[in-house]
Amino acid sequence: MGTTDTAQNGPPTSRSARLKQVGPGLLAAATGVGAGDLVATMVAGARFGTVLLWAAVLGTILKLALAEGVGRWHLASGSTLLDGWRRLGYWATAFFGIYIVIWGLAYGATAMSAVGLPLNALFGGLTVRYWAMIAGVVGLGLVWAQRYAAFEKLMVVLTGVMFVSVLTTAVLVSPDLGVLAGGLVPRLPAGSTIYVLGLIGGVGGTITLGAYGYWMLGKGWRGTGWLSTMRLDNTVGYVLTAVFVIALLVVGAEILLGQNITADDSGLLTLGTELGERYGEWSRIVFLIGFLAVSATSLLGVWNGVSLLFADWTRIIRLPHGTGAETDATAGTIASASHPGYQGRIAERSPAFRGYLIWLTIPPMALLFLDRPFAVTLVYGVLGAAFMPFLGGTLLLLLNSTRIDRRGRSGWLSNVLLTAAATLFLVLLATDLIERFG
Repeated sequence: MGTTDTAQNGPPTSRSARLKQVGPGLLAAATGVGAGDLVATMVAGARFGTVLLWAAVLGTILKLALAEGVGRWHLASGSTLLDGWRRLGYWATAFFGIYIVIWGLAYGATAMSAVGLPLNALFGGLTVRYWAMIAGVVGLGLVWAQRYAAFEKLMVVLTGVMFVSVLTTAVLVSPDLGVLAGGLVPRLPAGSTIYVLGLIGGVGGTITLGAYGYWMLGKGWRGTGWLSTMRLDNTVGYVLTAVFVIALLVVGAEILLGQNITADDSGLLTLGTELGERYGEWSRIVFLIGFLAVSATSLLGVWNGVSLLFADWTRIIRLPHGTGAETDATAGTIASASHPGYQGRIAERSPAFRGYLIWLTIPPMALLFLDRPFAVTLVYGVLGAAFMPFLGGTLLLLLNSTRIDRRGRSGWLSNVLLTAAATLFLVLLATDLIERFG
């Protein structure tokens, strides 16, 4: 990970200079919008039209608050999020270690399949399974070879493609703007609660929110002087996410309203087929290219960002009990932001980073043939539902502590939003457990 000239010269002081630094927030937001979120949004639009638009907007606001909290901790504490969790006790570090290992095995198969599906629809020739395996290997190669600057440029291009394609499709279906505006008024139609919770909880990322701080460090942002830049960066990323989700909800509502769409990735192909029948084959291709860009950004973002998290976790568990968060550059792991010897590229070249890249890619290929064993799916689902209340709750503790610069501590608005996020995701966790075991 290299740093930009602007970062090396200190925090920008003008809004235009800050806008030129936008990048990590865009990566975090784009990575967090995956094929599963597209499906959830599309199904909600097919069943309820744009009535649940407010839920997608609320979900975006809560994820923005969480990502801002992650960024603020990194800048104001001079340490990484894993350092913060270690200070809360070994329980937090242990939970995250178990979570990231199981999550990676199950998500690797999901992410590769999500890329394989539009590739199969666009080019044919191979089954989805083999396109998925090709996508995984290509993703591994790109992330293995890239450094932050090149990674950011690739992700920004893919984000632009996904944004333009879905927005073009939304304009094509010509929604009623009055009806669309009415969807901003909170309402709960009969049978909509589970879809509301899904929209709020799903849009904008889960574990990838934790990767935001490492991408900031790769950009060269360190210290509270970068807080305003970080907030602008986050806002741009999540405003674009909100526009993207609204556009997809509109497309689902206008094209599929009243249809019984399957709640899996293949439902997106149904939407593409409907578009092709109404507006011509070109519209189907545009939508599938957007679908491919969404899936590719999620795969590449996870392959890079979550591998950085794992590399940092391996550093944390090797620290002697009672020691602070110190850099061990010679060990080839990620460093604490406050240490003058920090070099982001160390993590991307570390055995832990590359080992987790392989873990995301190779073992999950077996699940593509086994259709994911029940036990893995079950544990993955439960731990996934538990991560967001864990993140929201721990951020509340860390950002109100005296261990960080007072300029980075939470004010009333941040505390309200983080509390709302943690509470909501606890409800989502309870709902998920009831569905699985009740």
